Amino acid sequence: MRTALEQYRAILDRIDAAELAAGRKNGSTQLVAVTKTFEAADILPVIEAGHRVFGENRVQEAQGKWPALKERFADIELHLIGPLQSNKAEDAVALFDVIETIDRDKIAGAIAREMRKQGRTPGLLIQVNTGEESQKAGIAPGDTLAFVERCRSEHGLTIDGLMCIPPFEENPGPHFALLVKLAKEAGLKTLSMGMSGDFETAVEMGATHVRVGSAIFGAR
Repeated sequence: MRTALEQYRAILDRIDAAELAAGRKNGSTQLVAVTKTFEAADILPVIEAGHRVFGENRVQEAQGKWPALKERFADIELHLIGPLQSNKAEDAVALFDVIETIDRDKIAGAIAREMRKQGRTPGLLIQVNTGEESQKAGIAPGDTLAFVERCRSEHGLTIDGLMCIPPFEENPGPHFALLVKLAKEAGLKTLSMGMSGDFETAVEMGATHVRVGSAIFGAR
């Protein structure tokens, strides 16, 4: 059985190969190593190998391990990739460097207030529910452009890009294509799409960030 460090390096090689196959510049896709449910001891070998961009799903879980790690490794960039409740906005703005899951006005307003209050400016992405799944977070594709504009004009937020999680049993390609289209129409450059099972397809379609957890750290 391969170690997390060996699997991490294998993922980097697969990202490089996907970039090459797509005619993209090497290094144009950022790996977000997803560490939910894993402890600091599991994560440390990957940090010590030089990786600095990580993703967590839950604010409370992240608070239990990342402040100490960020104190040791000041250049870590931590992404929130799970749904955010407005009552957790204060903690999220304080801890995370990028929040990928803005999907409604209540959250946008809460984040804007906390950013002003704390003087912090995390990167911000809007999560799009490309499959329009009732159980999944994210704004509907048809509402995305208007929501981006409200985030800018009403909430005073700088939106960097879009994020999506395609339906589990569907071909991810059309969902990634839809995200690319929406981002282009909104004038956004950051595309967070692709996970352990489909990140190579995402790279080929222009992802700037892929979120990979189980393929690095193992089953949860």
